[in-house]
Amino acid sequence: MTQNHTDSFLARRDGRLGLMIWYRLSRVYNQSVKETHQHLKRWNLSAAQFDMLAQVGAHDRLTQKQLADKLFVTKGNITQLLSRLEELGLVQREQQWKTKYVSLTPKGKELFDEVVPVQEQFQASQYDGLDRDEKRQLLDLLKKIQS
Repeated sequence: MTQNHTDSFLARRDGRLGLMIWYRLSRVYNQSVKETHQHLKRWNLSAAQFDMLAQVGAHDRLTQKQLADKLFVTKGNITQLLSRLEELGLVQREQQWKTKYVSLTPKGKELFDEVVPVQEQFQASQYDGLDRDEKRQLLDLLKKIQS
């Protein structure tokens, strides 16, 4: 076998391994999203609504722009989600000059205190099959991939 042929074979094998990793990560992610949606039905929340509730609650008050940046969604999506949470009495918006602020209502704070710790424990429990060292290693590898 020539060196070029060996290099080509190894590149294909590594590419195939990379593809298998991508498929596995995709399946794990999709399964997690599905289970999260199922779990949040207890509180009649979508994952997007939960994310918004968690972010606003963790920061007491955010501008709509800060919220959009934290959630990686468009301004239009933020407006639609906020309108729905406002209708449910969970958030309130106030405008100070050109800036729109978002905060939790007392009802929203109560829901935040109830759902966030339970949901965080639920999310964390999905990795109970790993010991502490494996969790640390997985986190480090995912960070390495991301950078």
